[in-house]
Amino acid sequence: MSDKIPVTVLTGYLGAGKTTLLNRILSEPHGHKFAVIVNEFGEIGIDSDLVVNADEEVFEMNNGCVCCTVRGDLIRIIDGLMRRKGKFDAIIVETTGLADPAPVAQTFFVDADVGRRTRLDAVVTVADARWLRDRLQDSPEAKNQIAFADVILINKTDLVSEEELLDVEAHVRAINPYADVHRTERCGVPIGRVLDRKAFDLDRILDLEPKFLDADEDAHDHDHDHDHEHEHDHDHDHPHENGHDEHAHAREHRGASLPHYHDEDIQALALRTDTPLDPDRFFAWIQKLVAEEGPKILRSKGILSFKDDPERFVFQGVHMILDGDHQRPWREDERRESRIVFIGREMPEEAIRQGFADCVAP
Repeated sequence: MSDKIPVTVLTGYLGAGKTTLLNRILSEPHGHKFAVIVNEFGEIGIDSDLVVNADEEVFEMNNGCVCCTVRGDLIRIIDGLMRRKGKFDAIIVETTGLADPAPVAQTFFVDADVGRRTRLDAVVTVADARWLRDRLQDSPEAKNQIAFADVILINKTDLVSEEELLDVEAHVRAINPYADVHRTERCGVPIGRVLDRKAFDLDRILDLEPKFLDADEDAHDHDHDHDHEHEHDHDHDHPHENGHDEHAHAREHRGASLPHYHDEDIQALALRTDTPLDPDRFFAWIQKLVAEEGPKILRSKGILSFKDDPERFVFQGVHMILDGDHQRPWREDERRESRIVFIGREMPEEAIRQGFADCVAP
């Protein structure tokens, strides 16, 4: 067991702070070297460029529906990593915000070669304190991410009141009373609380999802024809709403498997341009866009090239909340282009495309 490479899976819904946590891990003076695997939703890869030191040991998987092919991609990448043994101490897998962590975690048990050479150390879920309650209502993936976690960071606690925070914690505990839960701002947590935990409990997961060790992809009840006819009977009431105690609710949860469900109504809109942007036009446009369409935009993120600006500008957003700053100077060997991804429901695609095009510098 001691010779196996530990693997930490970072999960959490769109915009919760997974990349922020990953960057904290990579920036800490711990003396360890990590191989990082990033899985994204959409055709333009951005997350790998948001990772610090992203030019070393970062592997990117781009796929719109992680349940369909992620296992094969993951096995291939890990197999390649094992051939370079000695160059890293552990593996971190950052899933897309729309991922059910079950297929990722399952990989380390159903594939003999992967299981022989690696061990799943923990599933770490980052939850957005402000938006989690809404996501638990409309996004089954968010519920599965909480249920599967060994460690949960309730992040962005500075954006909610103490009363709201206690309510979020009650929701989290109702779904998963077993995980270690930490309150954080910008994922500020001692690294020892998320890495090398030896926390993944296979018996608990088998209680949660009895078919977890089935190698058959169809065990996740995912309709790969994408006809939108998914069944999901997992709308449990929360204890503070119906008077049930936490443990009774947990027993109810453990007695039912978690079918994999991918929200087919969610779309990713990817934009890019090689022409520098006008910063005044861009900021006016993006602020107006999220003010008007914010409820439909679950997540926005981008790497921008502004006219006469030698540094890359990175912005990220969740609904109407935007945050951004210069990241680093553009390198001479990299392509100076602007890339943006919007993820949401019923977004005005053509208006967004035109608005972005109008931000190009004259």
